[in-house]
Amino acid sequence: MKKRKLGNSNLEVSAIGFGCMNMSFGCGPAADKKQAISVIRAVVERGVTFFDTAEVYGPLTNEELVGEALAPFRDKVVIATKLDERS
Repeated sequence: MKKRKLGNSNLEVSAIGFGCMNMSFGCGPAADKKQAISVIRAVVERGVTFFDTAEVYGPLTNEELVGEALAPFRDKVVIATKLDERS
């Protein structure tokens, strides 16, 4: 998997990221939790190290799901999250 450095921080992530929104929010019903965790972990096994989530995808349920799925890889992945500053 190709890598990219983000900005001036030297933070290196996979060139391909994985957006996690549809695991718990968005197009259709939420995925089964065990299945969603399995998918996210399979993505890591394929070399993806950059994951995107947001507080609003649930609310909070997507961040909790992503956190649980990526816990075994916490030293190897980067999670980007967005929040509503009005909250």
